[in-house]
Amino acid sequence: MRVIVIVKANKDSEAGVLPSREILTAMGKYNEELVKAGVMLAADGLHPSSKGKRVRFSGSQRMVIDGPFAETRELIAGFWLWRVKSMEDAVEWLKRAPFDGGVEVEIRPVFEAEDFGPQLTPELREQEARLRAQSEQLAKAGRK
Repeated sequence: MRVIVIVKANKDSEAGVLPSREILTAMGKYNEELVKAGVMLAADGLHPSSKGKRVRFSGSQRMVIDGPFAETRELIAGFWLWRVKSMEDAVEWLKRAPFDGGVEVEIRPVFEAEDFGPQLTPELREQEARLRAQSEQLAKAGRK
């Protein structure tokens, strides 16, 4: 199963305070363990919401809202995308993360094609597989 591991924003991350060398070193070591175990698919930290935008959809209207956004507890500072055996496996991996100081991290399953049942027709499944393959090819080409 795939899960997204969401690191919640806090006052420091929203102020643009960067992690110390010690934290970056510990996180690098942890990420290396995830990669070696075949767990990590992707990971990144995010800039503060002051550098972001939101788009609100209402019928045909599109309203762009500039950051920063007020409710820190609703914001994300970073994420991992992991492939794990189970939610319990994800929790065990996350418990090993080098966090401290009240950091809150959320784990949520990512939808897989089979989760959509008969609504995901064979044509839609084929389209999804084709788009995923194209996306992976473009990502590989961009790394060269």
